[in-house]
Amino acid sequence: MVTASLSNVEASALAAVDESAIARLLLELVAVPSVTGSAAESELQHVLARHLERMDLDVDLWSMDLPELRAHPGFPGCEAPRTEAWGLVGGTRHLGDGPSLVLQGHVDVVPPGDLAQWEGDPFRPRVVGDAVHARGTCDMKAGVVAILAALAAIRESGARLRGRVSAHFVVSEEDGGLGAFGTLRRGHTADACIIAEPTGGALMTANAGALTFRIEVPGRATHGSTRYAGVSAIDVYLPVHRALARLEARRNADTDPLMSEYPIPYPLSVGTVHSGDWASSVPDLLVAEGRLGVRLGEDPARARAELEACVAEACAADPWLRSHPATVTWSGGQFASGRLPAGHPLAALVGDAHADVTGGPRPGERGAPYGSDLRLYSGAGIATLQYGPGDVRLAHSPQEQVRVSEIVTVARALVLATLRGVGTE
Repeated sequence: MVTASLSNVEASALAAVDESAIARLLLELVAVPSVTGSAAESELQHVLARHLERMDLDVDLWSMDLPELRAHPGFPGCEAPRTEAWGLVGGTRHLGDGPSLVLQGHVDVVPPGDLAQWEGDPFRPRVVGDAVHARGTCDMKAGVVAILAALAAIRESGARLRGRVSAHFVVSEEDGGLGAFGTLRRGHTADACIIAEPTGGALMTANAGALTFRIEVPGRATHGSTRYAGVSAIDVYLPVHRALARLEARRNADTDPLMSEYPIPYPLSVGTVHSGDWASSVPDLLVAEGRLGVRLGEDPARARAELEACVAEACAADPWLRSHPATVTWSGGQFASGRLPAGHPLAALVGDAHADVTGGPRPGERGAPYGSDLRLYSGAGIATLQYGPGDVRLAHSPQEQVRVSEIVTVARALVLATLRGVGTE
């Protein structure tokens, strides 16, 4: 329900938002199992390129030089094995004197996990009322669809833009941000960026970071019947694990107001623990991998140093680890934090657009406790926030779903934000 006073151009573009096309496109995209690093991830980039070409946009579809990007000192890390990565940008051709805006979304999804927990095939979309259930619906193909729908509506309305609007569709967001990093390195920048990640209608103006770590704890192997002659790596890891819990508590003692709604704004979690290779042997190695939350504005190097010091202190207090210390290495995704500068007009632009299409108040601002591409765009000097359809609590779960009506609302808000952000003639 639109209650604001709209210009003729805005009203025409909003009327051109095609709700049935949004539903069809979502079903098409989620049926492609574009798991991070898979061939289907590349396939989807080519599918999206054809959609952008049909809108008569200036399309750049390229194969990224992975060795060059990995050798760059700013490379954000990655976890999934891959042999290729495709970048995709589609932008309006008319270049006037107005500002430039990016609408960004990632095309990769996480694996479905235990298939027994799903109702049916995770990549065969299931429609229940207004909701579409499938892997990738919420995170974040709904946002990609909203971007495409907004661009299509603006084109259908015949609006002439003073500035330039571009869609950036990127790979590898889930494991570090290689796609966004490569897109920015190619020279695709702008004055501002809206990332259509699932925010439930809120404005995410900051993201905490996340650093993937690996801790290797040594033991001494022996036969299980003489375990007293060995040292179990599992047993000696336990004080390290308890020390990590204390570190998490210290790092969350004082938080930024944008993160105050979260019980633990900067979680430190151990995601995998592997030890032993034979049931009747005392394990001589334990490997624990996890993620360390990075506070807003914190130098990732300082966060790494805190965890390394925590592990070193735990080792110094243990008779075995004192002379056989655990080692800490950093691999996989390395997400710094990022934020929109306080008071930047992008927040009001998007917030007012949302309020105008819903007839409600301007949505509140908050931070997100997870890493995203926001920090790469903001780090490149591009004012960036996240605003998109879906509830992030459903992402990465077998209950993943999104309501089509949410996508429609976001698409309409992106129409207004784009027209007002880049200006019209």
